[in-house]
Amino acid sequence: PHERSSALKRRMQQGMTSPAEVRRNLFLSEYVMSFDKLSEMSSYPGIDPFVRELAVTEPTEFGRVSWRPRRQDPQPALLELLYARLPARFPALFESLLLTYRWAEVDLQTYSLMANPPGPDLEGFFRQISGDRGLWEALLPAGYLRFGKGAGGDYDPVCFDMNSRTKSREMRIVKIDHEEILCNYKVEVVAELAPSFEALVQGTIELAKGS
Repeated sequence: PHERSSALKRRMQQGMTSPAEVRRNLFLSEYVMSFDKLSEMSSYPGIDPFVRELAVTEPTEFGRVSWRPRRQDPQPALLELLYARLPARFPALFESLLLTYRWAEVDLQTYSLMANPPGPDLEGFFRQISGDRGLWEALLPAGYLRFGKGAGGDYDPVCFDMNSRTKSREMRIVKIDHEEILCNYKVEVVAELAPSFEALVQGTIELAKGS
């Protein structure tokens, strides 16, 4: 962590990165480092194929591997391809997360972050968030953009509430009852997880510090 922080500060001093970008990068780095404090970070490639691409260990005798998020150089143009199929842009902090890191689905105890798998674009992420067509086609018209789900096997979608979007693109983070959608065709918010994605990230970091 110290080496990563020093490298980011050197880039800022060289004029390559603004102070705001340095702060955002450090914040996201701390967030991503919290993953292995809150989650097992291991799975079976046969069940989760993205784990194989992100593996940092050889399979155990039972076939389980450990994985870690992968950092990469951001390519902002990838967002435009994604936004061509979405009704709204993500908050800036979430954009930076998508462009800077690739990860498998990860359970962070209060919610699960859907996978943004390795690849030349963000198509893998789009397929993850839109894969359940019944939920996707109910959520978008109601103003909810899915990016996660509940923790511990809870299938309730975790979404950006586009109805609450501010000029700075911040949106509150809510959880939707999936059974109400599938059984009663009704979109019902069951919880607000955070007033913004930044607040969700901060809460996750604090939870990891206490674990």
